[in-house]
Amino acid sequence: MLLEDLQTVARHDEVWSGLVDTHVHGPDDQIGIHLAIVLEPYLEFILDGTKSVESRFSRNRCAPFGRVTAGDIVLLKRSSGPVVGLCTVSDVWDYRLTPSTLHEIKDRFGPAICAQDGFWEARRDAAFATLMRIEGAISLPDLAVPKRDRRGWVVLRDYRVPELL
Repeated sequence: MLLEDLQTVARHDEVWSGLVDTHVHGPDDQIGIHLAIVLEPYLEFILDGTKSVESRFSRNRCAPFGRVTAGDIVLLKRSSGPVVGLCTVSDVWDYRLTPSTLHEIKDRFGPAICAQDGFWEARRDAAFATLMRIEGAISLPDLAVPKRDRRGWVVLRDYRVPELL
């Protein structure tokens, strides 16, 4: 239902209408579709173009680590709220973290991540990180999602062969 709703609302944007029609219900099965739960102020930073790199850090190997590729579509869901936007992924970097790689990420991507106070300290115990350059973010009319679990990232469609995951 969510993907059909997305197709309906994205049809009103000249860039996204063709992409969504092709990738959600069309022949292009090489595109993954993801749902990202995003906290404020980061959600607004993505939608206004200030934030160009989305980052996900975790103690365990879980999505989006190893599950996102360039060209994938990401639906942007407000924490405890509806889907309010979408974007595409143009580049992906997966890291197994050490103190030096965390420092490298901070130096290389810090401004594009729009890290706020306490951001890096809260991630110092993470073991994995996925960074994604995002493009073409647009706002959408609110789309309800019947999601009730605590995952911050959900793979809605993964085109890769399951034995390669």
